[in-house]
Amino acid sequence: MSVLENFDKIKATIPSGVQLIAVSKTYSPEMVAEVYNTSHRVFGESRPQELVQKYQQLPKDIEWHFIGHLQTNKIKYIIPFVHLIHSTDSVRLFNEIEKEAKKNRRIVNCLLQVHIAEEETKFGFTSEELKGFLSSDEFKAAQHIRICGLMGMATYTDNIGQIHHEFRKLKNIFTSVKSAFFSDKPEFKELSMGMSGDYLIAIEEGATMVRVGSSIFGERMPISKKD
Repeated sequence: MSVLENFDKIKATIPSGVQLIAVSKTYSPEMVAEVYNTSHRVFGESRPQELVQKYQQLPKDIEWHFIGHLQTNKIKYIIPFVHLIHSTDSVRLFNEIEKEAKKNRRIVNCLLQVHIAEEETKFGFTSEELKGFLSSDEFKAAQHIRICGLMGMATYTDNIGQIHHEFRKLKNIFTSVKSAFFSDKPEFKELSMGMSGDYLIAIEEGATMVRVGSSIFGERMPISKKD
């Protein structure tokens, strides 16, 4: 099927109240434009250099989400325009985003990434680390980051029960953190979980954002490691 046929098929499965982030990493600006021309405006990237290039080439009303692991020395390139950083996965990264956001006189929307998978290669806070950080003076002192919710990635597995369990765990952490730390913050409402292979499970378990790329754009091309 074509990109537009794929997009229409995926869009039809997304219920009201769940935002579809079309993950355009490694795909050409021309392919992004195809989806943009359907009036979709929300796209996700995971490499700062590629995101900057697409931001420069494509219409400025696109809402760019950064969804990948973000190196601290790359933050400065995306801070001036990024709409939401999904992958704030450590205290060090949080502090660097705060510093760059202050330089740019911006308040940057972020999600805190929680490690829920049985894979050491994935990043994020444990539940205990997250709650400890949110209780800290360091977190409370930040003035240029707006925490809008949590993000997580399930284990890459065919075990559907395990995926359900991991997403349900993240939803429970979200509920607990919302009650304990953000009960008076209406902006803390997003739960970003689910990709092409498991987004329907994520929706069942309470996702408000899903990140879908290859099911829309097709098989990814190999990329270099410049970032």
